[in-house]
Amino acid sequence: MITVLLALAAYLIGSISFAVVVSKVYGLSDPRTYGSGNPGATNVLRSGNKGAAIWTLVGDAFKGWLAVWLTIHFAARLGIGDGTIALVALAVFLGHLWPVFFRFQGGKGVATALGVLLALDVWLGLATLATWLVIAYAFRYSSLAALLAAVFAPFYYGLLFGVEPQLFAVVVMSGLLVWRHASNIGNLMAGKESRIGSKSKAAAAAAKKK
Repeated sequence: MITVLLALAAYLIGSISFAVVVSKVYGLSDPRTYGSGNPGATNVLRSGNKGAAIWTLVGDAFKGWLAVWLTIHFAARLGIGDGTIALVALAVFLGHLWPVFFRFQGGKGVATALGVLLALDVWLGLATLATWLVIAYAFRYSSLAALLAAVFAPFYYGLLFGVEPQLFAVVVMSGLLVWRHASNIGNLMAGKESRIGSKSKAAAAAAKKK
């Protein structure tokens, strides 16, 4: 029963869409209405408001970290094991992808996945983040950086800890990240993918009207 309750709580935490919430606070257009339509930090950045994008990134990463960290921190007291921790990690990630509070229209999960990885192990998270930063700096494509980081994350986990229940969670998250970036893969192959920092025309037009 405790496992179900923890997974449900993690899903609800993950369902908080910081892209939408932060955009409302900043008086910006709903990120689901411009650019890629993805409620995430990269799309919020297309509004031209770097502060809103940063807070979105921090919020989405924090909720992933918080749900998993709390579970690990109280694991011994609650009498739960690695299987429950893995389930919580997946639940908070799924909450971000399909948030119950926002008609199940969620983001692609990059920041939330990073938060989960940092909570599982800081070196695992940092290694994955470093992969994202190197690719993003070199090619200026957030989606390409996310895809390669997702591919390497299970490898890093296996290298650090071997085969554990949490590895299964990381593999599933990585697979879902790649799947959620299917349209980006197509755009990359066609040379149509937007680079980091490019401002959405729709968002720019909306900003001028305000």
